[in-house]
Amino acid sequence: MVNKKGQLKIQQMAFMLIAVTLFFVMVGMFVLIFNYSGMKDEANRLREENALLLVSKVANSPEFSCGASSGTQKTYCIDEDKVMALKKNINLYQDFWGKDTNIVIRKIYPPTTKDKVCELSNYPSCNIINVLGQNVSGEHSNFIALCRKDNINGEVVEKCELAKILVSYKSIA
Repeated sequence: MVNKKGQLKIQQMAFMLIAVTLFFVMVGMFVLIFNYSGMKDEANRLREENALLLVSKVANSPEFSCGASSGTQKTYCIDEDKVMALKKNINLYQDFWGKDTNIVIRKIYPPTTKDKVCELSNYPSCNIINVLGQNVSGEHSNFIALCRKDNINGEVVEKCELAKILVSYKSIA
């Protein structure tokens, strides 16, 4: 009889240790869930902030900017000829602006009746240049001057149009 009481006490102690361990494991899981619940929101906020900064950075980057080709250094001026040349070799720049980024330039003025995506075959008779085309969700934009060299009556002139650069990012669901 004495032997059975000792076994019962040991068994009770083992169950209590298991119960206490499970309790602390559950508390630890709730703490982890609570701490990491805002991580997706924070990641989306950071991606949105990066896209916002990228809008200004792209417009003034050497790969896009008008530079001194027009005689003076212009801010928020994108060389349309450079963009089309870059679009042809975009696979070299795939990760340069981020993997989950989309860059689109849309001409606003003079207005057009129909949207036409720019390819080398229809350039410059188009109004949407899809530089990095990926399906993404969030979007930030900035107004820019979209300039190119044009031949009018045998004279090379710089023709500028009002455009909007759209930088999109992929949000984490």
